[in-house]
Amino acid sequence: MNRPAHAAAPPSPPTVLMTDGWHCLHLYYRVCQSTLAQLSESQRAAGCEQLQQLLDPLREGAPIRVQTSVVSGHKADLALLLLDPDPLKIDGVRQAIRSSPLGAALIPVYSFVSITEISEYVATLEQYGERLKAEGTDPGSPAFAAKLKAYEDREVVMRKQRLFPDFPPWPVVCFYPMNKIRHPHANWYTLPFSRRMEMMAEHGKSGMKFGGRVSQLITASTGFDDWEWGVTLWAREPAFLKEIVYTMRFDEASANYAEFGPFYVSYIMPTAEALQHVRL
Repeated sequence: MNRPAHAAAPPSPPTVLMTDGWHCLHLYYRVCQSTLAQLSESQRAAGCEQLQQLLDPLREGAPIRVQTSVVSGHKADLALLLLDPDPLKIDGVRQAIRSSPLGAALIPVYSFVSITEISEYVATLEQYGERLKAEGTDPGSPAFAAKLKAYEDREVVMRKQRLFPDFPPWPVVCFYPMNKIRHPHANWYTLPFSRRMEMMAEHGKSGMKFGGRVSQLITASTGFDDWEWGVTLWAREPAFLKEIVYTMRFDEASANYAEFGPFYVSYIMPTAEALQHVRL
């Protein structure tokens, strides 16, 4: 029997998979020296070999994105960044590390669970056109059409990078979680959307000044972790991290409404080099 035209479509099957984006997990480990000292040289060698195989981004069954880095400072020694449509594939890496020969010597000290997303503050093509008109660009001019086409092309690339990010071939990465605050005198969530959009446009322009020096990934963690967003910054050199974070803190969206969690700075290496660096 035909279903009436007005009947609602059946819901999609339940799933843990992301259909438009990826799950993301940041993991930080500290090496327990006393536990490590109890292992024989052969056990340590076998453990390192197993970890290298497990964290090989090219192995069959690996998450789509795997990055290993060594952490500066006392907060952690080893960092992993994992992305995949399947959260259980990502968690399988964590569980395999825990149960590996070196698992007892690698103490998890921090993790952050999130998903990739397109921010609601990214202007649509129509909104960008309205912005051009407000700035005085004649909608009938060749300049208007050229700017609109350039934005449309950038939007396609931007959407892909935000939902399905590639890792830039740069040596240093920084991660920190953040919230928009809910203070009685500075509550982000009581502001009109147009006002929030205006502030985020200013914030975005500040970040664009660092193109070619810093690459940014914002992942959403509302409902997934204790913070609302995770910020991952890759840089061509360490000083650029300080420059971008300092510069963008003067934007109104950040200065008046942002709250930041702990910062983790680490240096990206192949897994074998990272394990050697932390003396595993």
